[in-house]
This record gives sequence, C-alpha cells and structure tokens, in this order.
Amino acid sequence: MFAELDTPCLLLDRTRMAANLARMRGRIAGLGGKIRPHLKTIKSAEALPLIFDGGIGPITVSTLREAEVFAGYGIKDMLYAVGIAPQKLPRVSRLLDQGIDLKICVDSMQAADFVVAQSQKSGRRIPVVIEIDVDDHRSGVPWQDLNQIIEIAKRLTHGADFRGVMSHSGESYGLAQDDARIKAADEERVRILQAVDALRSAGGIACPMVSVGATPTALASSSLEGVSEMRAGVFMFFDLVQAGIGVCSSDNIAISVLATVIGRRDDKGWLIVDAGWTAMSQDRGTAAQLVDQHYGIVCDIDGQPYQDIVLARANQEHGIITCRPGSGASLPPLSIGDRVRILPNHACATAHLHENYVLVDHGDVTGTWSRFRGW
Repeated sequence: MFAELDTPCLLLDRTRMAANLARMRGRIAGLGGKIRPHLKTIKSAEALPLIFDGGIGPITVSTLREAEVFAGYGIKDMLYAVGIAPQKLPRVSRLLDQGIDLKICVDSMQAADFVVAQSQKSGRRIPVVIEIDVDDHRSGVPWQDLNQIIEIAKRLTHGADFRGVMSHSGESYGLAQDDARIKAADEERVRILQAVDALRSAGGIACPMVSVGATPTALASSSLEGVSEMRAGVFMFFDLVQAGIGVCSSDNIAISVLATVIGRRDDKGWLIVDAGWTAMSQDRGTAAQLVDQHYGIVCDIDGQPYQDIVLARANQEHGIITCRPGSGASLPPLSIGDRVRILPNHACATAHLHENYVLVDHGDVTGTWSRFRGW
C-alpha cells in the first residue's frame, strides 16, 4: 500500500473530498442557489463525475488551458474568471467556434475595447462579464464607481455579448470569525447588486449573470437573493489556511503529501524528509494567522496529526520536521524509511506541483487521477 509508493507524492482522500462536495452542495441548495465550481485547484478531468455527482455542470476556470481540456470532456458552460490578456482572445474565439459558451471578464474600458475588436474580427460576439471589486482585494471596477461600470457595459452591449457581472470576496480568506465572514458575504451581494440596479436603470441593461464567490463566503452566506450563482473551489480539498480561519477542521483536508524520513538529527531536534518546497510549495499562508503551521502539519501514516509537530523548514528537496516552538512536544519515534503525511497550507499551490493524485479510500490506495498544468 503506502510502502510501495514512491515519495514525495500527493494523496487525495476521496471520501473526504466527497463529504466536502456534499457539504457545499447542501449549503448552496439550502439557500436556493446554484454553484459554479472552480476547477483551478483540482485540474483533473477524472474528478468530474465526483464533482458533479455523476452528471455535468457549469464550471469556473482560471486558465484557457483548463477551458480547452475540460471542453474535451463535454463541458460547455464556463466562466474564465481572470482578466483577459489581449493575445489570448483568438483562443477564446476558437473555443466559441467549437460551441463552448465561454464567458470572459474585464474591468476596464481598454479591455472591453480589445474584446469588441476581437468580436468584430472573428465575426462572433464574445460573451463577457464585468468584474466588480467588492472588497479592495484584487481586480475589478470599484463597486462604488457605477459610472465606469455603466460605460463599460454600454460598450460591451454594442460590440460584444454582455452577460452580467462577477465578483470575488477574496478578503474573506483573512477573516477568522463567523460573523465577519457572514458580513463579508452580505456586503458582496449588496454591492454587486447595486451595480446590477445601476445598469438596469441606465437604459435597461440586463444582467442575467450575477456571479459571486469564495469558499469562506459560500459557506457563510445568509442569502443568495438576486445572485445567479456562487463560485468556490478550494472547498473540495480544504487546507490549513481554511482551517486556520475556522471554515473547516484539519479532519476535512482531503489532500496530503506522503513523504519519507531520510534523516534524523536528535542533536538538533530534527527529522528530515524528502518533501521540500518542490513538493509542498513555499506558501506560508498561515504565518499571519493565530497559529502558524509553518510549511504544514505532520501526520502519521494513517493521516492522524502528531501533536505539535510541523514541517518547520523547506529546501528544494529537503523538509525539516521539528516540534512546534514552545510546545514542549517530542519528536515521534520515526526512523529512516518511515513515512509521514503532511497537510498543506494552500491546497492550490501544493497540488500544482504534482502530476497526479494517489487516491485513498478508507485508508486504502485505490488508484490515481492525472492532473494537468499550463496556461
């Protein structure tokens, strides 16, 4: 079983993933909403039956590579939720020509002009939404700038296929209180609907698509009234960042990196494993949280966390395991050749470093899923 696996490798607990999917489906359905899962984390066509419970559905992607791969598996309804680069527009047109309903997003008049120009050149209007910045997190037209939102929409309505608006409550990843996440979800909905109302008042510009999302707010929303869909992705796996803000527990984290002990330095209080940052990533997303998990929590071969044992340092191919500073814990009695599992800070970053998932069901290795990369 685990002893036969080469390390480091990425384990995926399919039972935990199924439970995470059921939790999100139940949450969104209970609010009368629909989910457009983000596949940027998993990047695996073999996971589609589990994600959609045997069916098929709309998806969110973060790269055109994802759109092209998933198009080959019968998915037609997609949202590319990253601002468009002009040189990528011909690829968008090619996907549209294949019958893929691929929506892209813009947040400026300049980007809108590029989309209109490509629509004219290709002879096919490109479906497009305006990204609204609801919390000063990253991209988007500031939600207060209704005039700019209206002007961009007018340009797109006349030269492309304007579908609506989208937002991303990215600041919710830093909110460790339930009431704060509920407030963030409510504010996102209210702010994006202000843009919708402004567009409808400005000559009746319709917004059939009102897309919001982030895993923390998806699981905290009190209402989806006026929203057409919720986007979320990392919930399928969860990770230590999500656990650190109380969105999940470590028992819900579906992926871990299997590593082998390759050295023991009792003089330093170290165990050395063959999983460095090329296997775990250099993401330190828990460093700013109440509990710093360093580069990951160390578990035994069955996935049970050791008390206060962390991957404290990561070099390219070496990981150094120590006791959490100040904890009074002792290193587990592991020898060279023994295996451990390490829970990641950021599931997206860690998964990106691996070419496949080794599937685990109720403690047994049951197969593999391939995953892809690229843009």
